Amino acid sequence: MDFELTTEQKDIQEAARKFAKGEFTRDLAMQHEQEHSFPRSIWKKACELGFVGLHFPDDCGGSGLGVLENSLVVEEFCRRDSGIGTALALCDFSSEIIMRHGTGEQKKRLLPAVVSGEMISAGAFTEPNHGSDITRMDTRAEKKGDKWVLNGTKTFITNGGIADFFIVLCQVDMEVKPAYRGMAVILVEKGAKGLSTEDVGDKMGIKMTSTTEVSFDNVEVPLENLIGEEGKGFYHVLEFFDESRVEIAATALGIAQGAFDRALAYSEEREQFGRRLADFQVTQHKLADMATMIEAARLVTYKAAWNFDQGRIDPKLTSMAKYTAGRTAVLVADEAIQIHGGYGYITEYEVERFYRDAKIAEIYEGTKEIQKHTIAGALISKK
Repeated sequence: MDFELTTEQKDIQEAARKFAKGEFTRDLAMQHEQEHSFPRSIWKKACELGFVGLHFPDDCGGSGLGVLENSLVVEEFCRRDSGIGTALALCDFSSEIIMRHGTGEQKKRLLPAVVSGEMISAGAFTEPNHGSDITRMDTRAEKKGDKWVLNGTKTFITNGGIADFFIVLCQVDMEVKPAYRGMAVILVEKGAKGLSTEDVGDKMGIKMTSTTEVSFDNVEVPLENLIGEEGKGFYHVLEFFDESRVEIAATALGIAQGAFDRALAYSEEREQFGRRLADFQVTQHKLADMATMIEAARLVTYKAAWNFDQGRIDPKLTSMAKYTAGRTAVLVADEAIQIHGGYGYITEYEVERFYRDAKIAEIYEGTKEIQKHTIAGALISKK
């Protein structure tokens, strides 16, 4: 059993770290945070240097690397800045469904554009009445001649306001039982008549990432916009979740490490009662707990990424990674604020923003309760 990264993986990790250190400045992060704006200039540079979509095949514009290599980049980006890192990690969200199940034309037209920084993708799965439950869809797609006609509403859609195309999970068979056997994934591109988006409003965190409600009012798209197999949409999305939850775990891991870095540095600089904070046993124990949680989260996240790269689907393991890393990010960021004391509550010291950005990792891509349900379902024998 080898826990060492390869030379290539270490080089990728170091390159991502240097890029983030040079580009993710505090002033720029605060500007985008306050404006709730997507960091387009940095996104373009990240694409030019091959950090986006490096896990896509060569013929799709990527580098033919794996989920583990992608996770290393995401971790370093979020370690440097929780907001910019998360925005860049999610700019190609759900395009993996096209990579794995799309037609040759869909792959050729869309994926190189995502990798090169010409397009941003969005996955439209969550609905107002169902939340994390995607076994039922109110959004419907009906065949009419040579068109699909979509009607319905999706909510909490990442990149919704800036996406160039949406990958939409729809109910196409209204009679089949259970309902999830009658779903399809359909491509809808920006500008389609009847497609509209509305911002969900001010958010606790990830303010650089657009989150919207997306509505489909008799939206017509060609039948060729079907991604994968009709009736298999639910399964296509589940496979994607097994991959994307690793990426979310990597964002949480990076946020946790970034909060820890700042807490450690502050504890070694700040003096109280004539001693550094780092010299107090209570601070040392906090740092020890934080470092241990981060290391545990890193191990399960890397294992889940490696396992997926071996061609194995293991929802239990990926749920463990997302649950563990998400919880670690929240707890570590909370302790980082505590170590900073009153200054930790002030935006200038960054850890309060890391805390706000950490919380979403326990909610999107399936809440922590959904992850526990998945884990338990794999552990308990069926009767």
